[in-house]
Amino acid sequence: MLAWSVHQFQLFLLIVMRVAFILFMMPLLGTRNVPVLAKAGLTLTTSLILLPVVPIHPAYFPSEPLHFLFFMVFECLIGFILGLSIKVFFAAIQLAGEFIGFQMGLSMAQVVDPSSGMDATLVAQLYYFLALLVFLSVNGHHWFFRAVVQSFRLLPPGTLDLQDGLYRYFLSLSGKMFIIGIKIAAPIMAVLFLAQVAMGIIAKMVPQINILITSFPITIGLGMIFIGLSLELLVPYVRGLSDESGKGMIHVLIPLMAR
Repeated sequence: MLAWSVHQFQLFLLIVMRVAFILFMMPLLGTRNVPVLAKAGLTLTTSLILLPVVPIHPAYFPSEPLHFLFFMVFECLIGFILGLSIKVFFAAIQLAGEFIGFQMGLSMAQVVDPSSGMDATLVAQLYYFLALLVFLSVNGHHWFFRAVVQSFRLLPPGTLDLQDGLYRYFLSLSGKMFIIGIKIAAPIMAVLFLAQVAMGIIAKMVPQINILITSFPITIGLGMIFIGLSLELLVPYVRGLSDESGKGMIHVLIPLMAR
């Protein structure tokens, strides 16, 4: 590294900026349980591996320090966009768990989410870890490293060009988050809704029964039973979403390419 030229060092900094944002937002490595030094070491190692293969001519580097700072900001933006595209997928899974947990009456029973440090319901955490296991089982984490390499081929440093297609893509991606969450939660929410309707009818017919106290174990029990029954269909669906979201990381780069 002591024999590096100024251009090589500048290129290394640009690669580090992009790789750092992607790896720090990766579902497994982005959690607070992973030490920061481990993330930094993996970032530097990946950047050193990518340094010989990143195509950029020294003439493209800006001569002014302020312009080079803009280059670094653009690289951070590209890494943030790639990481956010996979974060939305896991947010959809957790959203489905939030819907189910609220319907089961477990909205007050919350635990700390290790990935964000925020509070989340038990069902949302169950779905998140299930999605994480499926994501790793289909080698979804490999798509991160493929996307990093492909991003430097499609978007060399300094060639970022924000287009309307990127805005539309993330708009549709945000809409898909709610659609996926509702699709996963809809069967269980329908069962719990029918159970609530049945208990409402019972409360009218037999006022002596304390429905408020009786409904808690019934809704929780029904929810857990149908969560277990739905896993047989949920796992293949999440597996397909994991593979699709991994491939979609590379498709995100197309709206960023300069015309």
